[in-house]
Amino acid sequence: MTEQNARAQDSIKLAKRLTLIAVGMFVFAVGVLPPMYDVICDITGLNGKTANEADSAESAVVQEERLITVQFLADTDPAMPWDFKPVERSIKVHPGEIRKVDFHVHNRDAQWLVGQAIPSVTPSQASPYFKKTECFCFAQQELQGGDAMNMPLIFYIDPDLPKNVTTITLSYKLFNITEKVQQESKRVATTTP
Repeated sequence: MTEQNARAQDSIKLAKRLTLIAVGMFVFAVGVLPPMYDVICDITGLNGKTANEADSAESAVVQEERLITVQFLADTDPAMPWDFKPVERSIKVHPGEIRKVDFHVHNRDAQWLVGQAIPSVTPSQASPYFKKTECFCFAQQELQGGDAMNMPLIFYIDPDLPKNVTTITLSYKLFNITEKVQQESKRVATTTP
């Protein structure tokens, strides 16, 4: 074997190793990091993530002497052909006061689509104090082509919210999960006897 052939073999081995490393990094970044990030955010309340289940309002005590401004934002993923917006852009609430607001959605597409809204609260320190008792974000939302609807959010602000927080922004990003839902129902249909 010549020296040139030996170098070529070494280069091929190096290229294979680098390819395996790149594939491994991709799998780690896509398959491992997002779930790990979600767990960390759920535990610590970082990044303004809110709970994905309903809170109870039984022990809510209204603090009439304090007002918090709650702003609402809505955005859609470019792959989602829906109009999505809050009916009210902001409201003032007393901590402990239960309030209902609506978000309006319209499917501009001609086909049935399924959406999932992901919430985020700013400032992130307010996220554990923003309590949703009912939210469209708890479930997937389905709309036939051309249809529209209002989606309710019922919430209250925990009175233990730090005194320096006077404004909270709740934002939602709406994603198109139609393909995922269709694949899941096909998988269930093929595994059910």
